Amino acid sequence: MNVIIVPGSRSGKGQNASFSRGHLIVIGLVLIALPILLGYLTFRVQVMLARDGGELAAIAVHERALANQRAKLVEMRKNSEAHLNALALKLGQMQAQILRLNALGARLTRMAGIDNREFNFSQDAAMGGPERKVALAAASSPDVLASLDRVGGEIDRQRERLMALETLLLDRKLTAAVTPSGWPVEGGWVSSGFGQRADPFTGYQSYHEGVDIASRLGSSILAMGDGVVSHAGEKAGYGLMVEITHESGLITRYAHTLAALVKVGDRVAKGQAIARVGSTGRSTGPHLHFEVVKNGVAVNPGRYLRSDR
Repeated sequence: MNVIIVPGSRSGKGQNASFSRGHLIVIGLVLIALPILLGYLTFRVQVMLARDGGELAAIAVHERALANQRAKLVEMRKNSEAHLNALALKLGQMQAQILRLNALGARLTRMAGIDNREFNFSQDAAMGGPERKVALAAASSPDVLASLDRVGGEIDRQRERLMALETLLLDRKLTAAVTPSGWPVEGGWVSSGFGQRADPFTGYQSYHEGVDIASRLGSSILAMGDGVVSHAGEKAGYGLMVEITHESGLITRYAHTLAALVKVGDRVAKGQAIARVGSTGRSTGPHLHFEVVKNGVAVNPGRYLRSDR
């Protein structure tokens, strides 16, 4: 087979090439094999790309899983810190409540007159017993917080009870302070009682609205309760008299005094010296006429007098 090769220029002459049958067969085989080889190479490239893409996808999945794990760890750390902060806050609140309870308990101990060696709120409560080992179950932070909440609630309830008891004791103390009671002079003895008696000047029966307590001239006369001085001066039949109005509504009168130590408007405390024993007014000798008035009517002072002076 002859092949004429024509050059591109006009002046050039064509060249004659001849191919044998064998050459043509080789050329034909090459032309046939070349598309097959290109197809195979293309397939292999696609397979490699697909395999690489799968590996990359697997790597991406692992990276996402690791990112999720890191996010969970960060969240768990945040939650742990939040629980620790909550525990610290709860413990601080409980410590403050316990300090308040200790202070309140100490006040109640003093108010009630209890021996502080028996109820010492500054020391831990005595306890003991043989040791028994038991398996402890693991507790989570929410469980501990719930337990602290329950204990804190119980502390609040106990504090409310103690405050109610303190209020009751204060009321009793106030009532005792403003209610006349005790003994109004230093020493002395009852020389004339309350009610019907023979008048010491006329001998006729008369109604005595108080109690006479004979005592040493000039000895102290003491207020029977907290109150305000509503009278301090002369009063017909009473001589020099001091009158105290108490918040309980009662009025106490201290008559025949030698001298008044207070004036109208003064606030006086129970047991305070307010006058001196004398014999002014309608009196036969040094003594105190003690009188209690309730709702405008004189009542028996005996119920307010205590002889354990």
